[in-house]
This record gives sequence, structure tokens and C-alpha cells, in this order.
Amino acid sequence: MNQSMEHSRAGFNQNGYVCLRGVLDTSTWLEIGQRLENFIQTTIPKLPSEHVFYEKKDDHETLKQIQHLEEHDPWFCALFKEGPFRSLAAELLGGDCKPVNMQYFNKPPHSSKPTPPHQDGHYFMLKPCEAVTMWLALDHVNEKNGCIRYLRGSNHLGLLPHGKTTTLGFSQGISDYAKHCDVTAEVPIHASPGDLLAHHALTVHRADANHSADRQRRAIGFIYYSASAKHDEVAHKAYQKQLKQEMIAANRI
Repeated sequence: MNQSMEHSRAGFNQNGYVCLRGVLDTSTWLEIGQRLENFIQTTIPKLPSEHVFYEKKDDHETLKQIQHLEEHDPWFCALFKEGPFRSLAAELLGGDCKPVNMQYFNKPPHSSKPTPPHQDGHYFMLKPCEAVTMWLALDHVNEKNGCIRYLRGSNHLGLLPHGKTTTLGFSQGISDYAKHCDVTAEVPIHASPGDLLAHHALTVHRADANHSADRQRRAIGFIYYSASAKHDEVAHKAYQKQLKQEMIAANRI
């Protein structure tokens, strides 16, 4: 990691997010991309339906999200649990952390939807709500293809009211976003392949659809909980079960 950790943690605590440029060299992020393509071709057909989301259910060109890469591939598991990202998460959270979920995200051109404003902590169900999500860019990202927009300082607002959305993979969004938040504090973050964004579980963020003609917006996500945070397993499993039933009923998976 080629950034001042002290400076990064201060920015993370103050603003709710930090952007680390060039965390991975070209050969490493290219290898991640190659292994990801192999995973998509060989492993996705074996995955549970609730671990793979497409913008259009029967169109594999619209793949938008894969859950728990680490459960299905030993190389990704090692990167998640033993690579530099876990150490960085511990530094940002100020203590030991637990690896929870490694994800793939994309916003395919022509078919993607906006990501609603939300806080990851609403999904996590933690007390205290101490966790970090990392987002490793695999493509060049800007406003045109749906960059992440962070609401600076929103990690100090506590959990905000959320309600159901129709966005696959982001079933909950902040209710009355403009009422609860100063939307003028939004910051769009451009990224290049190998850049890493990290945000607190309480940080409000969203993204527009991919409006480019032919550019992907691929990324790998890493979720780590603070070791001191207690997870409500019963409530989380009940929520996941209900969500799966709703998606099947709506013919989304």
C-alpha cells in the first residue's frame, strides 16, 4: 500500500470514505480480471440463484452481481482473507476485523439501473455498526458509466430510514433521500483500474446507471466487519429468506 495510512484513516473517519490510488499494479489487477472471467465461465452455472444477479434474468450479457466469490474459489478466498485488503480494513476500523463477503459488481452498458442511495449498515444488522466495504476498480470509471457518489460526512448521521426498492441487488434504499440528507455534499469518485475505494458501513452512497455506449463498470467488493461488532444472525437470515422468496415470485432470479 503506497498511501499514508494515518492520513487515510483520518479521511475515512472524517468523510466516511477514502480513495487509494494505484493499490494494485497492472499485472495484479489484470490477473484478477482474468480469474474473474474464468469464474464467470466455469463456476457461475453451479452457484445458488440468490448469489448471481442479472439485469435481465435470461441474458447473461447483463451480469451485474455475484455474491461470495470466496466461498466458491480458493484463489479469491486467499485474496480476501490473507491478502492486503484485510490488513487495510483493520487499519481503517482501528482493530481486528472479520472477512464476510467478497462480491463482483458491474453496470453493463445499455441495461444497467441506478443504484439507490443507501447505507450498507442497513443490510449488515450490526451492533455497533462498525464495518468497511472496499470497492476495487477493474475499469476506468466516471460519471458516464456510473461512478460511486459518496455523501461526505454521512457516516456521522447514524442509520437512516430505508424502504424497499425495485433495484435487484439493492433491495433497500434511503427513504426521502433529499429530506434526510444534504445532497449537495455528494462527491462523485472517478477511478482507474487498480484504485481502491473504501467506505464506512454508515456512509451514504449511490451510483447512476451506465450511460456509456460500450464501457463496462466492473469492480470487486470486499466486506469486513469489526471484530467487536455483533451480528444479528437470526434477523439477517430471516431477511435473506424473505428477499429470496420475493425475487423468485417476481421472476428476478
